[in-house]
Amino acid sequence: MSLEKGDGPVSESEVKAGLNGTNGFAMPLFGFPRIALSGVFGELSEQGVARAQQGCEKIKAASEEMAVALRETYSSNARSATDYGLKVIEISNANTTSAIDFFAHLLGSKSVTDLFTLSVAQARKAFDTTSAQNKDLWELAQKLATETGEPIRKHVVKVLHQGN
Repeated sequence: MSLEKGDGPVSESEVKAGLNGTNGFAMPLFGFPRIALSGVFGELSEQGVARAQQGCEKIKAASEEMAVALRETYSSNARSATDYGLKVIEISNANTTSAIDFFAHLLGSKSVTDLFTLSVAQARKAFDTTSAQNKDLWELAQKLATETGEPIRKHVVKVLHQGN
């Protein structure tokens, strides 16, 4: 196959010569008027940029609100978790003291009846104490959950109302 004129690729000058208002086959381009669309496209692009900037500002504001909410949540969570941990330590200390007292009384008992009486009294005391301790821990856990979730809820509501 030879690359003589007409058999090979078209040169750039031949392409330019053939595109003077016609397609490559010397046919008119359906008479579409040449309209200056740069003004319309410019307006549309400016509107798009303005909308994008507004969207970015809203996202930035929402992001800042959520950062504040997370800081407040972390601070509240740290306080509540510390309170919970201190309560667990306090309970452990009370339970250890109670157990040591019980064993000291057991060692001082003189009869089997005293052993049974002390054991029953200790079991009742341990049950009552454990119930009260569990109630305290449950209240602290509820407080922790509420205080952790409240700042997030408050800021999410604020962000959603700003968006409307």
